[in-house]
Amino acid sequence: MPVYTWQGNNAAGEKVQGERAAENKQVLRATLARERIQANVIKEKSGSRSFNFQIGGGSVKAKEQAIFFRQFSVMIDAGLPLVQCLEILGNNQENPTFKKALLGVRASVESGATLANAMRAYPKIFDELTTNMIEAGEAGGILDTILQRISQYVEKAVKMKAAIKSALVYPVSVIVIALLVVGALLKFVVPIFANLFVGLGVTLPASTAFVIGLSHFVSTFWWVIFAGIGLFVVAIKYIRTNREGLYYTDKIMLHLPVFGQVLRKIAVARFTRTLGTLISSGVPILDGLSITARTAGNAVLERALMSVRKSIEEGRTIVDPLRESGVFPNMVTQMIGVGEATGAMDSMLQKIADFYEDEVDAATKDMLALMEPMLISFLGVAVGGIVISLYMPLFSMISKLAG
Repeated sequence: MPVYTWQGNNAAGEKVQGERAAENKQVLRATLARERIQANVIKEKSGSRSFNFQIGGGSVKAKEQAIFFRQFSVMIDAGLPLVQCLEILGNNQENPTFKKALLGVRASVESGATLANAMRAYPKIFDELTTNMIEAGEAGGILDTILQRISQYVEKAVKMKAAIKSALVYPVSVIVIALLVVGALLKFVVPIFANLFVGLGVTLPASTAFVIGLSHFVSTFWWVIFAGIGLFVVAIKYIRTNREGLYYTDKIMLHLPVFGQVLRKIAVARFTRTLGTLISSGVPILDGLSITARTAGNAVLERALMSVRKSIEEGRTIVDPLRESGVFPNMVTQMIGVGEATGAMDSMLQKIADFYEDEVDAATKDMLALMEPMLISFLGVAVGGIVISLYMPLFSMISKLAG
């Protein structure tokens, strides 16, 4: 989402300015108008666009944010003034970026700004979800509860992200080791055997000739391989900077065998956790859907949620457009329908999120259990195939001599 700098006048006629992330200039202008700020100048910051949502943002880790919100909620609950809380927490921060932001928020609040608006000046640290929840908390007089919910939300998101990363360590390590071993064999071992076979003048089997040819290619054109990998990565990144490219690459990933199911469950868990947290914090469902869509981390889910939002604006229930989108499993739409009918949408969404977070853990374990024998087989076939191909001419010579 792009970040804009803006200048304008508040309700008192005073000149104000700031920096904020928004979908476009029109959305930002409408948001400022709701805060009784007339924007005169809105400019997009160069290099500010971000296409992948990351919890925590900028150079502030999500874990640091979770600790901050937890401490903040305890201090507010204990009755400490807001400015004093921000000053204490800001001065005790070890991260200089976070410290500067918190002290800046403190200065804005002391000058009369609301906490939500003060935090909106630092969009790389406090995302739209956080600031809207805090705004609802300030309006409802339950800021300590909201801060605690934000902390729990970030902690759960960090836990799920860490579980997925740790699950991917093993397969990535095996693949890297396999490629290094195969590369070393082709670069250093195969040429020795190739020279030996030339000296002996033996006829090479097709598999041996293929391995020697592959070794020659790797030794001579290794730079082509690395350049090709680099170009592929750059091409994928370029495609994903385009909204349609981002949408279709995300769609392809969701339909991948095994891995796609894991991604779908992650997307559902994030959607239900985010929307449930927002609704329970007092954010209207239409605003909640907009925020959830923009922070979904998946273009397919974002488009589906914006379509759902449009349908609700037209007077429909949330269940039908969710089902029609084809993104969400039937169980999810049915449970949301029950929550909508009983008026317990927020708690139902949280239950779905808990279920799907457990499903993500189970799915990643199943994926690893499936991938482990495949990776070991790949390593064995790659290395074993090269070794057998190199020894086949020698076995042939030995059998001829023995005969």
